[in-house]
Amino acid sequence: MTRFTKGWNVAMLSDGWTVSLGILLTLQGMTCGEKIAETGSCQPQPSCHECIQSHPSCAWCKQPDFVQAGESDAERCAPRPELEHRGCLPSEIMDPQGKQHILEDRPLKDNMYHENIIQLSPQRIVLQLRPGKEQSFTVRFKRAEGYPVDLYYLMDLSYSMKDDLEKIKQLGSDLMANLRKVTTSAKIGFGAFVDKTVLPYVNMVPSKRKHPCQNPKENCQSAFSFRHVLPLTENTSEFESRVSQQGISANLDYAEGGFDAIMQAAICKEQIGWRNVTSLLVFTSDGTYHTAGDGKLGGIYMPNDGLCHLDANGVYSKSHLYDYPSLGHLAEVLSKSNIQLIFAVTRTRLSLYKELSKLIPKSVVGELKSDSTNVVQLIEDAYKSLASTVKLGHFSDLPPGISIAYDSHCGDTETYGQTEGGECSDVSVHQLVQFTVKIMATTCLPESQKLMLRVLGVGEEVQVELSTVCECQCGDAQPDAHHCSGGHGNLTCGICRCHEGYVGRRCDCRKEELLSSETVSLASRPFCSCDNVACERHNGQLCAGNGQCQCGYCQCQANYTGSACECSLDTSGCTQEGKICNGHGHCVCNRCQCDTGWLGVHCADLQMTCEAHRDCAECKAFGTGPLSQNCSNSCSQTVRVLVAPVDKRWCQMKGGDGRLLIYLIEKDKTGGILLTVNDEKVPDRTRWPNLMPVLRSALTVVSIGVLLIALSRGIVEICDRREFRRREKEQKSAKGSQVNNFRFRSATTVINPQDNGYENIANKT
Repeated sequence: MTRFTKGWNVAMLSDGWTVSLGILLTLQGMTCGEKIAETGSCQPQPSCHECIQSHPSCAWCKQPDFVQAGESDAERCAPRPELEHRGCLPSEIMDPQGKQHILEDRPLKDNMYHENIIQLSPQRIVLQLRPGKEQSFTVRFKRAEGYPVDLYYLMDLSYSMKDDLEKIKQLGSDLMANLRKVTTSAKIGFGAFVDKTVLPYVNMVPSKRKHPCQNPKENCQSAFSFRHVLPLTENTSEFESRVSQQGISANLDYAEGGFDAIMQAAICKEQIGWRNVTSLLVFTSDGTYHTAGDGKLGGIYMPNDGLCHLDANGVYSKSHLYDYPSLGHLAEVLSKSNIQLIFAVTRTRLSLYKELSKLIPKSVVGELKSDSTNVVQLIEDAYKSLASTVKLGHFSDLPPGISIAYDSHCGDTETYGQTEGGECSDVSVHQLVQFTVKIMATTCLPESQKLMLRVLGVGEEVQVELSTVCECQCGDAQPDAHHCSGGHGNLTCGICRCHEGYVGRRCDCRKEELLSSETVSLASRPFCSCDNVACERHNGQLCAGNGQCQCGYCQCQANYTGSACECSLDTSGCTQEGKICNGHGHCVCNRCQCDTGWLGVHCADLQMTCEAHRDCAECKAFGTGPLSQNCSNSCSQTVRVLVAPVDKRWCQMKGGDGRLLIYLIEKDKTGGILLTVNDEKVPDRTRWPNLMPVLRSALTVVSIGVLLIALSRGIVEICDRREFRRREKEQKSAKGSQVNNFRFRSATTVINPQDNGYENIANKT
């Protein structure tokens, strides 16, 4: 540990010893190598912008005379302490750092008027990020008392919820009264759901479709997927009136279409009337739920599109077209819509929905009594639970190359490094909580990006504009700079960019001189100042490891060529059985480049494509086509013309003049290409084969098939009608009078000899 005392030319070490500042600097210089080793990830780079992008510890010295003779300009790139130690002036070091600028930071304001409430600050901030270096800022939040609330009541109207509906019809006033205890402005709305109106979810028999309940005298409405009944309103009487008009319905299984309903209620903002305030969606049910994939049972394969599909009557009109939403899709839409979900479910479903709630941000679960008598208290408790939890996050995909973490400062407790969002629990009204937001870019952003931060359930946002610092603004650009050998180059960031024909660190060597036979001696002259590490690389190696870099150019070893010595002149990789590329290509960099029509490492595989040989077949056989003027030079194939039987191996292509070309592609004895062209005489070579006989045959077959189907259908219809008349006749003949029918005997009167009375005996079956 080293401590410096202001105003003194000494340094106090941890063990009490003092040394002079000069000795200390000497020691610092001796240990410089160790410090540089700690930041060893910073490597020399050929330009300033490549330098600062390569590693966050890298800096660039733009001082013109910084590098020495024989050194490369890439040595200008190093950690700042090393550059200063080597003599670069601090003002000449390019080491851009991230910046932040707060554009809007209105103070937190807590009052009873919604227009002036400010719970989240700052509101707008601009960040410039150096890749690899973290930027941080603080976000403050204080919940205001009386913040407006929107509550949309979404109810399961399947038959098992009959008692609950009767209770809800009477609870409008109680709901509004309880909401007004915690807010100055409250609105309530209502919607209902059953399930998709297709088999096997609901009964599609017409009579059951119209009246799905078992009791025909019961007030029962036909099933529907989701119906938006009442937009958010402050009118309690209207809520009770519209809800009282609702009737129960029914479906076939225990699972309901609740996910469809939640999606439409969240996405149809204008129809529901959601405001930019605390938004609560109360979901009541005693059943389970269908999710993505279940729609296939009803023949529904299209994924849920996440769009609003309410018709003029508020009904989800396309439930039969789109599958149920997935849980992830639903959670994403709720987060983006800033809606908090309250599950009010019966005891038998409580554990199921608690597991579901873990996957949906800012949602809670409460136990609903069998007749919903406790729903008002349940909503009140759920709202208090949601309001006491403050979760700050981005709730959307981060821009590529951006990472974010949150530190939560919640009064007595602090949590660090949360990547999904900062969170504080048991927060009371007026209590200030703070979050440190840490953002880092891992790559350069092509353009500025916007990121929105917000507290879930609160309409306010923090807008963050992100950009990256990846270019050097050296400010020393000089065209035809005197420093560059009297004007032979342009000076930028301390480097001479030489004009055509000049090379060297200061553009003091002519290129043609360096490429002469005296290259080595010229390159060693002191004035030339050659750059011997800035040559072209291949596969990460300077001059591909096959040459030496001299004054920015690769001097290749024997048997290598190319600007980076990347090309071998050896032909062993192209040779097979003594032939180079089998005579069907040429060797480039020890690899075969095959002629048209040949494939493989050694061009030994014939490319049997009709299109590749069409033009040569036409020009060599008939002297026509696009290659007719240069056929002998363009086509190496052997062509023979004859009349032969044609099978599926033969190519049939339309030639340039409209003629039908029929040819077979084969290999000859030498391995070359042999084209056999069929010269069978055709009345009109410019036309395609006559297809009319084939079409007439096909039409005849189809007609006969249709006739047979119609005939068989007619016979079946006649037989069915005869059978129906026979059964009808039998039923009429089977009817008899009640006297002759043993099932309908009248009472018989008999005389009782004991009491001379009469007794009526009725025979019953």
